[in-house]
Amino acid sequence: MAAACAPRRRVAVSDVAFQRCISPDCGETYALDDARVACGRCGELLDVAYRWNQAPTPKSLKDFEAKWARRSDPLCFSGVWRFREMLPFAPPGKIVTVGEGQTLLQQSDVAAKYIGVNGGRLYLQYEGMNPSGSFKDNGMSAAFTHAHMIGAERAACASTGNTSASLAMYCSVTGLMRAVIFVGSGKIAYGKLSQALEFGALTVQILGDFDDAMARVKEVAGQLGIYLVNSVNPFRLEGQKTIMFRVLEALAWQPPDWIVVPGGNLGNSSAFGKAFVELKELGLIDRIPRLAVINAVGANTLYELYEKRGLRWNGGRPDATIIDGYHRELDQAKRKADTIASAIEINRPVNLKKCLRALDACDGVVREVDDQQILDAKAKVGAGGFGCEPASAASVAGAKRLREEGVIGADERVVCILTGHQLKDPTATVAYHSADQEMFNNILGKRGVRRASFANRAVVVPNELDEIIKAIRLYG
Repeated sequence: MAAACAPRRRVAVSDVAFQRCISPDCGETYALDDARVACGRCGELLDVAYRWNQAPTPKSLKDFEAKWARRSDPLCFSGVWRFREMLPFAPPGKIVTVGEGQTLLQQSDVAAKYIGVNGGRLYLQYEGMNPSGSFKDNGMSAAFTHAHMIGAERAACASTGNTSASLAMYCSVTGLMRAVIFVGSGKIAYGKLSQALEFGALTVQILGDFDDAMARVKEVAGQLGIYLVNSVNPFRLEGQKTIMFRVLEALAWQPPDWIVVPGGNLGNSSAFGKAFVELKELGLIDRIPRLAVINAVGANTLYELYEKRGLRWNGGRPDATIIDGYHRELDQAKRKADTIASAIEINRPVNLKKCLRALDACDGVVREVDDQQILDAKAKVGAGGFGCEPASAASVAGAKRLREEGVIGADERVVCILTGHQLKDPTATVAYHSADQEMFNNILGKRGVRRASFANRAVVVPNELDEIIKAIRLYG
């Protein structure tokens, strides 16, 4: 925990920030210290809202560059809190940071060639460099800060892995709270589960999938007064906005043409849309990039609703009958989400309506890609020097599909978000590149993956010097 960089002028936080229902037919507001994840009046999601005319907002995004000269201050070092003027809800003494947000925007011509865009036009935002290995640390720092502000003693989440790893890390590093984590049976990668266990979290595994775990953790948190940190928490999304601030920073504050992001619970896409709308309203950018959200075929609720059934934000009044009808179909068919991209293996995304709002603001599109496309894209990302977990590669696979459709132009500047580190799910990587056909079939084949198009298999040779040299000459 650290003290914040001194703002240009002191403003009472309660005068600047509050919570507000996203429904235009409700608009109920709540105090900053109210720990809720839905509107008490209509049940809709909440935003953290700001009275920008009372906040110390920057005159230019370049103002943030001065923070780099003060990196000995933990909050100027943080890739979240050095942008704290854009999420001014936290009093200086309550902000919690563990050095999150030290991430890279890396140009990748290997991935560009695979996608079909011109060299120098494709960038990978590598969020796997966060302390717990995924983008979740951005939002967790903000949600954990809010929990600390209101004196929470326990914090809980449902997780496919990354959220649990991040929450457990913040709890163990700071010692401020106890982590309670709900996971589904068999639906969490060992690389992620190992983090939650190692960091000392109370881990509750239930018979069911993520959607079941999410429903239960909301009930338990409500009954026991435990602070909920899933992305239904509006403060989580405030931290995730900063991913876009770092993208802009790396591009000399010029918005790209496209942001392409995997779609699971839809927190990132919702946060990105909010970030760009706020920046545009404040006159800090002159245009908003287009947004592409990429589902896995086995967890394609957003694609089904948005692209096939025409669900739209509609001024804050999306057609609930479309959503309810689709959910009934899922229940009647007993269809569970199923994809190798476990981080986005979610049928009922809690931020659906906020994502619809982001797609509206960003002239967005939604696509789906199958596990074969995800793993092939993952291999090409890796060939360019950046290992990522399968869900991350959905962004690259989706960009390739959009380029093939002509939606993305060859010379447009595209940023694909890599949400998690390769070692979050090494099993899928090893299976893809392995020469062991049984291993491939057991892990990937049952999910419809038929080939390893870009496999880099180990060369098996006898333990003899001449044979080893011969192999190196032949294959090296």
